[in-house]
Amino acid sequence: CQILNERLAPLKENMKGVPWPKLIKKAGQQKIELSALSMSKGEHNGEYVGYGVACAEAEVDILTGERQIVRCDIIHDCGESMNPEVDVGQVEGAFIMAMGYWLQEKVYFDQQTGKQLSTGTWTYKPPTAKDIPVDFRVTLLKNAPNPVGFLRSKAVGEPPATMACSCLFAVKHAIEAARREF
Repeated sequence: CQILNERLAPLKENMKGVPWPKLIKKAGQQKIELSALSMSKGEHNGEYVGYGVACAEAEVDILTGERQIVRCDIIHDCGESMNPEVDVGQVEGAFIMAMGYWLQEKVYFDQQTGKQLSTGTWTYKPPTAKDIPVDFRVTLLKNAPNPVGFLRSKAVGEPPATMACSCLFAVKHAIEAARREF
């Protein structure tokens, strides 16, 4: 923030009282760099541990093979959330992407040439709206700030993908339960 404020200081001085969007538009027109990068020089290398847990419930039609994830509960440790709505969306997106990987996506390749054959949704089946769990609950862990993270946050875009295997095991357990019954 200090770097950006220093770059914008002359413009702010000349445009006192101007709304922020207009100030930034003018900065862009004047080619003022509006991004900054820095590296930590502290003792800690930035490593931290994030936690998460997921529980999925599935129903499987044993005659047709159709399956539905009926309910999924996720608790994800994102440190101190800067924007909970965005973070919940990231958790949901990563989870559903990985759920597709575990349950329905299959990439096909030509055995001789190695060319990918599943290049569209006719042969490659990513998750759609009907594949999302019927009851999908995401909770962000409270009071878990990351002392070495940016604004005490932790990663939220990729880690939830690891929890999607809960859907695979829910389907597996449903099939096993059906085998015991019949």
